[in-house]
Amino acid sequence: MDLRVWQVVFIAVIAIVFTVAYLSLYAQLNKTIWGEDSLLVVTPWAIPAAVVFFSLLVGLSRKYLHAPDVIHEGFADSLKGGEGGKPDHRTFPGALLSSLFSLLSGASIGPEGTITLLLMYVSSFVRKRLRIESPSAALGFDVAALASAFNGVIGSVLFTGVFATEFQVGGNKNALRLLTWNLLAGTIGFGFYLLIGFPSFARSIPFEPMGEFLPVYILYAVALGIAGSLLAVFAGVSMQAAEKIMDRVFGGAVVTRVLAAGVVVAAVGYAIPELLFSGEAQIHGIITDPARFGAVMLLGMAIAKILLLALSFKSGYIGGPLFPIIFSSTLVGLALSLVFPGIPVAILVLCIEAAALTFALGAPLTSILLVVVVGTADQSMIVLLTLSAVTAMLIAARVKERMGERA
Repeated sequence: MDLRVWQVVFIAVIAIVFTVAYLSLYAQLNKTIWGEDSLLVVTPWAIPAAVVFFSLLVGLSRKYLHAPDVIHEGFADSLKGGEGGKPDHRTFPGALLSSLFSLLSGASIGPEGTITLLLMYVSSFVRKRLRIESPSAALGFDVAALASAFNGVIGSVLFTGVFATEFQVGGNKNALRLLTWNLLAGTIGFGFYLLIGFPSFARSIPFEPMGEFLPVYILYAVALGIAGSLLAVFAGVSMQAAEKIMDRVFGGAVVTRVLAAGVVVAAVGYAIPELLFSGEAQIHGIITDPARFGAVMLLGMAIAKILLLALSFKSGYIGGPLFPIIFSSTLVGLALSLVFPGIPVAILVLCIEAAALTFALGAPLTSILLVVVVGTADQSMIVLLTLSAVTAMLIAARVKERMGERA
């Protein structure tokens, strides 16, 4: 393997600077277009019009600028950087614009998928200039770029060390070396974020500690693991159904396909604004007063968010699944807390999140760490998260086994 330390440091710095610049641009555009004082918020009818407009721009970017998409990819695929891939750099302008338009459209997607996609262009371009050609070195280089970005975005110095082990380098003969580069690049990215004070996902939806650990909580964790698994199964089925329907109705009509999805997103967003975008910002108002919505409404919103996530993925928007899944899981947990007020809300929410992410991504350690970082879980809670994740993994294994038997 011919990858060197200075090359890892070099791509780590480039990746985190690019990510901060990209997210800063998106944040400024989002504030200008969708901020509290913008015309869209003051004039409610303008919200669905803007959703459709940006959806149209996504479609035009795909058709005329040949922007890539994640239509035929799964949740986990959208977070992988590929193994030494060679993206066509002539399509980078389309990818950049389509990514921004997708995030600004209100579609149910998170920014992590756009960061992954764009960083693969950046990494591939820099890698070619440095003449890094061997597959193993190329993989290490690409994963280092992702590590630098995601450790900062997520807000954990170890996140992509776990992420790379489960998604990228497992089974590779140079796995230990690749993990070393990942940890080095991830530390650089996390440190950069820390120094400039750029906001991350860490502690974005914290809950009060659950207090005393009771034996019955173990049963709760297993039951919630089943609930989270069912939510993830519904998400997977929705993805398959959305792809089949969109392919059958629209086929290769890329502009019409995403525009039709935009109309649906606009209609739902007009009726329930909390369902627009990834849910990262919208979740706070719901957590503050879940009783305002009621258990039935919260469950309905959780289902609708998953359906919008599937529609967004399969219509041509670029993005990731993490926060929409966290959003839906949180709403299910909040609904249960209204029905069972005696159970600590942190257990209900975080255990469902861990199970749903584990099932959807097939990566229990990554999912547990993500929930720990985002929800600020303590040691006792981590025990319950692990039980929920294990439950989800066992169910996932059984589901795959049954699917294999049917095939």
